[in-house]
Amino acid sequence: MENPWWHSAVVYQIYPRSFADADGDGMGDLRGIIDHLDHIAGLGVDVIWLSPVYPSPQDDNGYDISNYQDIEPVFGTLADFDELLTGVHERGMKLVMDLVVNHSSDEHPWFVESRTGKDSPKRDWYWWRPAREGMEPGTPGAEPTNWGSVFGGSAWEYDPVSQEYFLHIFSRKQPDLNWENPAVREAVYEMMNWWLDRGVDGFRMDVIDHISKDVSLPDGVLRPGSIYGDGGPFWLNGPRNHEFLHEMYQRVFEGRDALLTVGETPGATVEEALLYTDPARQEVNMIFQFDHVWADRGADPWLLYPLQLTKLKGIFGRWQAGLAEVGWNSLYWNNHDQPRVVSRFGDDSPEYRERSAKMLGAVLHLHRGTPYVYQGEELGMTNAPFASIEDFRDIEALGHYAQAVSQEGRSPEDVLTVLRARSRDNARTPMQWDTSPQAGFTTGTPWLAVNPNYPEINAAAAVKDPDSVYHFYRKLIALRHEEPAVVHGDFTMLLPHDERLYAFTRSLGGTTLLVIGNFSGETVRAEIDDAAAWAGAELLLTNTAAPEDLTLAPWQAVIYRRVSP
Repeated sequence: MENPWWHSAVVYQIYPRSFADADGDGMGDLRGIIDHLDHIAGLGVDVIWLSPVYPSPQDDNGYDISNYQDIEPVFGTLADFDELLTGVHERGMKLVMDLVVNHSSDEHPWFVESRTGKDSPKRDWYWWRPAREGMEPGTPGAEPTNWGSVFGGSAWEYDPVSQEYFLHIFSRKQPDLNWENPAVREAVYEMMNWWLDRGVDGFRMDVIDHISKDVSLPDGVLRPGSIYGDGGPFWLNGPRNHEFLHEMYQRVFEGRDALLTVGETPGATVEEALLYTDPARQEVNMIFQFDHVWADRGADPWLLYPLQLTKLKGIFGRWQAGLAEVGWNSLYWNNHDQPRVVSRFGDDSPEYRERSAKMLGAVLHLHRGTPYVYQGEELGMTNAPFASIEDFRDIEALGHYAQAVSQEGRSPEDVLTVLRARSRDNARTPMQWDTSPQAGFTTGTPWLAVNPNYPEINAAAAVKDPDSVYHFYRKLIALRHEEPAVVHGDFTMLLPHDERLYAFTRSLGGTTLLVIGNFSGETVRAEIDDAAAWAGAELLLTNTAAPEDLTLAPWQAVIYRRVSP
């Protein structure tokens, strides 16, 4: 059987509001993306994943959709979208849209109708429940369950007009759709087919493992240091999740060629991933798991933990082995929900920023799976210097700050320290195009401040410099397209107990690749068992001078190839 095209593909994610602003209003837009398509195509990527551009009140930057079949006017028009889609296809790439159907905006006509009263025809399109028995509606503790919202506060909002609570796992302006209702599912499938008929090449599905809930809605265990219970066990990978996704496949994807379907599944284990991505089950092509981006987190979200490399290797190794025969991995360091990886797992100092950014790219892209590049990652963009809570824009950061300081008694400075390292706003500062004012992102005032290091870190300089992070990523992507062992080779972890070196091999037929990344600021020799056998191997790629005797400089990466006779 021929391997799917997306096994050898690389995806580039665009966060539209932060990518490029063509009209000077401070917000990125579709015409800005159109103007910079050649930058993306120049990397050699195969797919563009577009974060939401639908009409939205922008409470959660577009992940709160008020109309699934149009374009947010701030971003442009459907005609602009069609022009973008044509431009992507003309450059030999595909376009995947973000799909957010666990919840809608509270301004979506479905919810507006649902909210009119208990006898509304669309009342059962959302999760409406009365107050806890014996409690006064609208008073603290009267919520139907003790669940906390992902964005802080209760997961239930009281509506005095219809005198019941509605469920919102995220913002109170993001009420959860009730997938138990067949009419909801039918409306979603009809909308998805409408976009695919327009020429879209697939979907990245936001928190798709949340769509099925435990309908008994039990209380959760109190979260450490919180007044709210953990509802995750009752909304993650729910009892009908796989049934719903298989139905979606049959109603939307079956019979359509060359699509890419990706499910964001924060609560997925390897075992769950096998169910989601087994082609025989007909659900999705791959998922986004969160294990590796939670490797440096503990039970208390307001404490920072240093990366333990052996833990990270254990996670990646488990996922590589678990999906080796059935299913498929997605590979990512960055996206719109994660801080910049060069600041998180690398070294963003002037001395080592570029080298560590390249090392991180090499290690990730040489795993088995489909790599995702987030805008600015190819430049080695870093976390931003947020001085105060007023500098943040993300609803998650602002909500958690308010809850931690006012309800949990945390020190404001302690909370800010964590937000500076972990906030999603780190990924959302505007793309750094050149050295002109506002990094060439806009001629106006940007919606979120540009990182002040843009004179040193920008696309114009990177494209001109053959030794830049940008050109290193081009080589990584070309290697994936040219060397079958990168895509199809077996994965074997080496040095699993080493806290400084990340090493593994990829083997296919007579070809073996050796990949080593130094995750430290020290010079380290790789003590692998067959080191001598690699003495005359071909050095395919490195980010500094070629090493001697597998002795790597600080933050160095090496990729060797050995072909058996």
